Amino acid sequence: MNNLLKPDIAAFILRVSLGTVLLAHSIYLKLFVFTLPGTADFFISIGLPGFLAYLVFMIEAVAGIALVLGVKTRLFSMLIIPVLLGATWVHGSSGWLFTNAGGGWEYPLFLSVMALVQLVLGGGRYALLSANRQTLQ
Repeated sequence: MNNLLKPDIAAFILRVSLGTVLLAHSIYLKLFVFTLPGTADFFISIGLPGFLAYLVFMIEAVAGIALVLGVKTRLFSMLIIPVLLGATWVHGSSGWLFTNAGGGWEYPLFLSVMALVQLVLGGGRYALLSANRQTLQ
């Protein structure tokens, strides 16, 4: 059990979890459920340029894949933080709980914090390509 309580395991679990959520929110939610044109229409409805929906989709999808694999973990963690903070802003008027109508801001804020912690930790030993692939001690 003591071998599981290591920063490298924590970095791995956080990285794969965050990457998986980003993939679910980009590929499944934005591409298949809402569609990219539908997501662009939503962006326009809240006063954002429609092209940002496509950019957000790409950042979420590429960052999700990179985080799951452990490729340039710090770079993609840093890149996703503004997107997640933007999602926090979008859901801000819906209240705290994400179960509220329109989704609240607790979940995107939590994901923002997860990305920040991942940025600090880096990819860890179990990352495919990361500047800190060596042991985190």
